[in-house]
Amino acid sequence: MAGTSFITVPAFSDTRNRIRHFFGTRQHATGLDLELGVPRQGVAGAGAASWTLTVKQVHGTEALVVDRALTPTDRFAGGWDALVTDQPGVMVAVRTADCVPVLMHDPVHRVVAAVHAGWRGAVAGIVPKTMALLESCFGSRPDQVRISIGPSAGACCYEVDEPVLEGLRKGWSGWEKVVHNRKGGSAHLDLKALIHDQVRTHGAAPQRVTTVNLCTICHDDLFFSYRREGKVNGTMVSAIGLPLSRR
Repeated sequence: MAGTSFITVPAFSDTRNRIRHFFGTRQHATGLDLELGVPRQGVAGAGAASWTLTVKQVHGTEALVVDRALTPTDRFAGGWDALVTDQPGVMVAVRTADCVPVLMHDPVHRVVAAVHAGWRGAVAGIVPKTMALLESCFGSRPDQVRISIGPSAGACCYEVDEPVLEGLRKGWSGWEKVVHNRKGGSAHLDLKALIHDQVRTHGAAPQRVTTVNLCTICHDDLFFSYRREGKVNGTMVSAIGLPLSRR
C-alpha cells in the first residue's frame, strides 16, 4: 500500500448515499492547509465545494455539533474530540498519529460524525457518548449507525504501563478482553477492540461496524506515529461528510 494517499471503506461507499469520507495517510497529510477551528475548502478527498473543519483536540469526551452552514469567517476556538454535523457539504475531520479515528454515518437521519479516541478518550467512552449524542440530537438509533474504526496503534505494538491499565480497569468492565501479553506492570492494549466492544454494547449492529486493521506504528511508509517517532512529526487527517446534493 506504499504511496496510498487515503483509505476509504465499502461501508460508506454505496452509490445511494454517496458519503464523502477518508482515513488519511502521511502522504495525504503533506501540504494540507488546515487551521484548527477554521473551515477550509478544497481539501484533497473532500471535494472542491465542501468545507472541511477540524478543531483543537484535548483527549476528552466533548463533541461539537455543527448544525448550520459554515462560512469563511467562522471560528471555533474551543477544544473537542468529536465533531457531528447534519449539514450537506461539511466535512468533519479529526487528526491522529496513533490514536483511533472513528467515522460514523446514520443514513436514515442523514448525520455524520468524526471522533478522535486516544486511550483516555476511549476509556472515558467518547465513542458511545457520540452515538448517544446522535440519538439525543438527531433521533439516530444505535443499530442504524454505520461505524468505521480507522488505522491506529495496534495491539501488536501498543505497549502501555500500569497507570493506563489502572484507568482501563476502572473505566471498562471488559478490560481483560482487550489487554494482551501482560508482563508485570505493562501490557499491549488493543484500542480498536475496546472501541468495537463499546459500540456493540451500546447497541451498534455487528454488520454495520467495520475496522481498518492497519497499525500506525508498524507501517512507517503509510502513517505518522508518535509512539514510533518519539515526537509529533505530523498527523493524519480523517474526515466524513454529507454530499451537497443527493442527485
